[in-house]
Amino acid sequence: MTAAITEAAQAVTPAAVLGLLPARPRLLALGEPTHGEDVLLTLRDELFRQLAEQEGYRTIAIESDCLMGLVVDDYVTSGTGTLDDVMERGFSHGFGASAANRELVRWMRAHNDGRPASQQVRFAGFDGPLEITGAASPRQALTALHGYLAARGDADLLPCTADTLERLLGADDRWTDPAAMTDPSRSVGRTPDAERLRLLADDLVALLDAQTPHLIAASSREDWHRARLYGRTATGLLRYHFWMADTSPVRMARLLDLRASTMAANLLAVAERGPALVYAHNAHLQRAKSTMRMGDMSLEWWSAGAIVSARLGGEYAFLATALGTIPHQGVDAPPPDTVEGLLYALPQERCVVDARRLAAALAQVAPAARVSPWFGYAPLDPAHVAGTDGIVFVKDVRR
Repeated sequence: MTAAITEAAQAVTPAAVLGLLPARPRLLALGEPTHGEDVLLTLRDELFRQLAEQEGYRTIAIESDCLMGLVVDDYVTSGTGTLDDVMERGFSHGFGASAANRELVRWMRAHNDGRPASQQVRFAGFDGPLEITGAASPRQALTALHGYLAARGDADLLPCTADTLERLLGADDRWTDPAAMTDPSRSVGRTPDAERLRLLADDLVALLDAQTPHLIAASSREDWHRARLYGRTATGLLRYHFWMADTSPVRMARLLDLRASTMAANLLAVAERGPALVYAHNAHLQRAKSTMRMGDMSLEWWSAGAIVSARLGGEYAFLATALGTIPHQGVDAPPPDTVEGLLYALPQERCVVDARRLAAALAQVAPAARVSPWFGYAPLDPAHVAGTDGIVFVKDVRR
């Protein structure tokens, strides 16, 4: 058993990772089992640099606000703004405070300096403008989409004026009220104004699609791609707010579905541009259904990775990351009869393991599921190993 697993483990390099796959994927997804550990982000950054320099990967997409990510992309491609400002305004979920994320952005800007656009690396956030406490106002996305169409298209085709949008949107704080996450009556998502905005957003996206040849010629393909992002985000946010106002038992399940669908749509758009490294929590990238308990509710949904894998087939690959110990969070050495326990016996501090060979070895022993004493670490489910393309294992996560 140990010998078979040892033979399946290699150093984490592009050659080792891509060697596990039948062909180079358009989206190579690397999951993490916990947030906020720079050791894992540093490993991600090393892999992305090597993929960019050796394998032609041009984009890194992370679990962060897709609109805020535009601030980072503008900086790394053209030097717009300052690094301090970008780290403050370009990341959601507090990820801008990470030293590893800062080093990633610094390296991307240095790498791109003086290179033509076709050789530059790009940054993308692929999460929606969503937090656990609620969702953003659709103002930024909706007005940006309208402004793009108004400046380049036939004004007579627009379904409304900018003033109409402003009147219907009202104050942003009525959209972002955190109480709406637990009290549907506080949500504005099913008010007459919100219902009208959903129809107008749909019409604006339809106009964007119908006018594609003219709009690309009148602006640029890059501007058109950005307008599509605004359209996806506006319609997605309005749909999310609609379900925040729902009072039925399926409310939370629908919100999880909508977030995953938003992520998947953004990843498919990233895939159109060429090969990319995707980084997020394992639960957002796995092919199996994701599950979560919230109070007395047991929720499950198809993750963004599951949706994208179904769409792209072999052009999507997923590596799950598992950990041995996280001493500063009270996560000690894993029991030897768990998947992490078997991997912990390997001599490497970090490695990538062939999932097919690992699954074959595990079939002989039926490993136990690990239980984490800390809610922030999600152990690897033994039943999910066969559904991955590889397992990245980090023995000890120390600060």
